[in-house]
Order: sequence, then structure tokens, then C-alpha cells
Amino acid sequence: MVVDASVAVKWVVPEVGSELAIGLLGRDLWAPSLWLAEAANALRKKSLRGELTEEEARVRAQDLVDAPVQPIELPVLLPAAMRMAAELGHSIYDCFYLAAALLRDTVLVTADRRFAAKAAGHPYFAGRIEVLGSS
Repeated sequence: MVVDASVAVKWVVPEVGSELAIGLLGRDLWAPSLWLAEAANALRKKSLRGELTEEEARVRAQDLVDAPVQPIELPVLLPAAMRMAAELGHSIYDCFYLAAALLRDTVLVTADRRFAAKAAGHPYFAGRIEVLGSS
């Protein structure tokens, strides 16, 4: 399956859905290579909001380096992600994950309900995205 940064952050920060996210770690996991940058950015934002110290954010970002995620390079995903972003009217960043799920012929697991709702409304993408804990 493909996981996005919203799921990866839950591996290193206890929050709603962390237990479910951790339960995915034994599976074959894929993500566009940008996942680590996005997850690190989310950790940095948590430190800015006072949810983590700067040191905690750095350590947890480093912990993600060892996560069992197989990266998919962005150039392979770019054409499909661009089309998806236009069709869904959504961020190219999120669409890279959905493009990865299509490439790997699997589902994208995300905690991003807004993106999942957009994809669920599309006749082709609807079955390719799951909200963490909804299945």
C-alpha cells in the first residue's frame, strides 16, 4: 500500500490514529520520495505550535529515515499527478501519493479526510484511497 506523510507522522508522534498507523508497519509500504520532506515539515510545524520541542521534532524526523517505506521517484509519477491535480482541483503534493497508488496498483492510506473525500467523488480514484481507520 501507499502511505502519505499524515500517516508517517503518526508513527513517531502519539496522536489520534497512531496505533492504526503503527499497525501498517509490517506491510509492504510505498510512497513518493517527497514523503520524508512532507513528514519532516509536519513535525517542524508541530514544534512551532509548541506540540513538540525543536529537539523532539529533529529526533522524530530522523526516526522516519529508518521507516520501512520504499520510495518512488517523482519523475515517474509527475504526468499522472499533474492530471489528477487538475481533475480534482487539489494539491500536486497529495496527488503524487494517489499517482503512486495507481502505479503500484494498490490503495493510498491517508489521514487527510478532505483529500479522501475529493478522490472518493471521482469515478476512477474512488476505490484507490482510504482514510486511516475507516476500513
